[in-house]
Amino acid sequence: LSPCAGTCYQQAKQVLHAAVPDRLQGRERETGMLRQFLREHVLGRRPGSLYVSGAPGTGKTACLSRVLLDCKDELAGSRTVVLNCMALGSPQSVFPALAEHLGLPVATGRECIRSLEKHLTAQGPMVLLVLDELDQLESKGQDVLYTLFEWPQLPSSRLVLVGLANALDLTDRSLARLGAHPAGSPRLLHFPPYTKEQLTRILQERLGQVSGEPVLDSAALQFCARKVSAVSGDARKALDVCRRAVEVVELEVRGQTLLKPLPGGES
Repeated sequence: LSPCAGTCYQQAKQVLHAAVPDRLQGRERETGMLRQFLREHVLGRRPGSLYVSGAPGTGKTACLSRVLLDCKDELAGSRTVVLNCMALGSPQSVFPALAEHLGLPVATGRECIRSLEKHLTAQGPMVLLVLDELDQLESKGQDVLYTLFEWPQLPSSRLVLVGLANALDLTDRSLARLGAHPAGSPRLLHFPPYTKEQLTRILQERLGQVSGEPVLDSAALQFCARKVSAVSGDARKALDVCRRAVEVVELEVRGQTLLKPLPGGES
């Protein structure tokens, strides 16, 4: 780390937060596939489902958020509902939560599911339902997941479903019955862990936004990227490690009136 005026540390910590950037490094293929799926199904008025898998910090939610932002005008003619299943009290709570977003009268149990089915097969704009942390909806008999993934298959359905989860095998494990359906299982899109090179580029791009001297030198970024890619390939973890490094040095600098070189000449 290089010593700099306090503001550059503040800036560095800001850019190292896991916010959605304008462009996602190393995820061009996945972003393109998400965009193509939405155009084909939502704009093409073809109901369907997509299952997005990948370990935490591999960019699933960030990519989809970016694509939804970029395609905002194109998708203006349809309804988009985004639910994080982690925030639901139980797997069954997904139905009343969706009904509330679609402005349907409050109901529970079978009645709520029937009212949603009626709504999603009636005339109207396409409905794009995004379910993040989808693995939270696993339940006894998997009835919740089956119900949701069968909706796009209903005659005259206008639902496009995108589910995001950490587990690669959720569909094989929990939704095996769907494969027997003529329209088949959901389309799959897997996000592999980030490689050392991709993590280095992510960190360089973020820190490149800080004016003045580079805050973290390139060898340090590569060291961090190498360590994180060996363990998890989790970009959030890499951002976190760098942010902590900046905080440590910021405290040291604040504690020293005069910057003494660190022992062993390490920066």
